[in-house]
Amino acid sequence: MTKHSSSIQALYGLCRKTFTTPSGTPFASSQAIQKLCSLLDTIAPADVGLKESNADDDWGHGFFGESLFDRVGRWAQPITFVDIHECDNFTMCIFCLPTSSVIPLHDHPGMTVLSKILYGSMHVKGYDWVEPACVRKIGSSPVRLAKLAVDKVLTAPCGASALYPKSGGNLHCFTAVTPCAVLDILAPPYKETAGRKCTYYHDYPYTSFSTENVDVICEGKEEEYAWLKEIDTPNDLYMRPGRYTGPRIQA
Repeated sequence: MTKHSSSIQALYGLCRKTFTTPSGTPFASSQAIQKLCSLLDTIAPADVGLKESNADDDWGHGFFGESLFDRVGRWAQPITFVDIHECDNFTMCIFCLPTSSVIPLHDHPGMTVLSKILYGSMHVKGYDWVEPACVRKIGSSPVRLAKLAVDKVLTAPCGASALYPKSGGNLHCFTAVTPCAVLDILAPPYKETAGRKCTYYHDYPYTSFSTENVDVICEGKEEEYAWLKEIDTPNDLYMRPGRYTGPRIQA
């Protein structure tokens, strides 16, 4: 077993141990999540089949070849989604983003998500719902109050991060500052029939709508809050699958 294969195999093994109990119910303690983050911190692009040149390749040729992208403009460059492993309890995947591309604001209902920037720089903005729910009716569309949890640029190499069902920025968006790739572990994975549908949102400044009876929540820190409105999947979300070329996982 090579170093690269042993790294991703170890990550798979720890995910399986962390997110699966004998009854088959996903579970993870804070200590277990920290252990997973520490292992994620050791993962390099080569461990998952990404070449060092990918970090400088703003066209994503490594996955699809040059001919396709010779015919489309920079604005049309897709985000590449690479599935490494998926089971009932967790998913391991990679998102490769060209410069300025965006994964819009979306949620992870009842999920824990660990993320590791493999190369490049990415701006991450994340919110958590204010509880109890604070909702305003705007026409036929409700907006709900959320609190900013993270708003920063992450540049590789940097530590892995984690979000939880009710904390850590469960609703987040990614914007590529440079060509970048992020390795994600989602536990449990999205599954609409189980109530884990991916929903997209638009965020509005706190002052955009009535703040009657809400100011006590914000305590003078209005810039840390926003109203989120559910939207359809954005038409300009251009994402397509890529082929995983890293070491095969022995499940």
